[in-house]
This record gives sequence, C-alpha cells and structure tokens, in this order.
Amino acid sequence: MKRTTAREIAVQLAFAAAATDTSALQAAEELFDRDYYEQLASESDLYSEYPDEKQKEYILRLTGLLDEYRIQINKYIEKYAKGWKLPRISKTAMAVLRCAICEIVYMDEIPNGVAINEAVELSKGYDEPETVAFVNGVLGGFMRGEFGEEAAPIAESEE
Repeated sequence: MKRTTAREIAVQLAFAAAATDTSALQAAEELFDRDYYEQLASESDLYSEYPDEKQKEYILRLTGLLDEYRIQINKYIEKYAKGWKLPRISKTAMAVLRCAICEIVYMDEIPNGVAINEAVELSKGYDEPETVAFVNGVLGGFMRGEFGEEAAPIAESEE
C-alpha cells in the first residue's frame, strides 16, 4: 500500500468521524479488524490491500492527531476559508482540509508541498472542480498566513 492510499483511508476516516460525530482514531482502530477490512475490500478497491505496519502507524497517528487538535485545525480552516462558515463546506472538503493541515502542522516528516498536492489530488476524486480550487485556495492562504510561504503550485488536471 502506498502512502497516497493510506492518506485516502485517513481522509475517509475523518469524513466518517465527522458524519457520525465519533472519534477518527476509534474509527481507524475498528477499521483494522481483519474481518471488517476484508468486508470493505469487497466493496471498494481502496481497501484491497491491508496496510503494512508503517502505513497502519501513519493512519493511526494522523487520525489521533485529528482528534487531538480538531478545534485548532477547524479554526485554521475557518480563518482561511474566507467568507465560509464550516457547516457550508462539503464534508469531503473538510476531511481533506483537516488531514492536510494536520500533516503540515503536526507531522514534520511530511513535506508541506506533498501534503498540499495530495490534498488537492484527493479532492479531485470526491468533489467538483470549484471545490478542488477552494481546497487549494484555503491551503495556499493557510501557508501564506501561517508560515509566510507560498503553497507549491498545483498542476492543472488534463481531465
């Protein structure tokens, strides 16, 4: 399993936690029950390969950090989603933004550009082009506002 797949699983866990008002870490721990995971594999290619220890550790760490810093991460999103209140933002965009900001702020081993690029690419699979641009804009504003950095430019999709 590649890190990109593990990241997408973490985004789905963040989405599920927000939708059910539960803990992302609890959802992750339940996910790793072999029988449950195999059942999901029959429903989605995303779960076709059980994570190795390194990927499992990454997913558990990210989801734990999402739970621990949820309030602060949400404040960042609200601050840089100019003119948008959190309930107006799609749940998938919120999950993607939460994971990306969490990686940038709390996971030093993940390069910022990778976190942003992966977030934009993931949002392309779930949302409309306008939402993808919104995610990119929020993350770009976040990088400029919090770190004085420009976000790495995202190549336009040829789709």
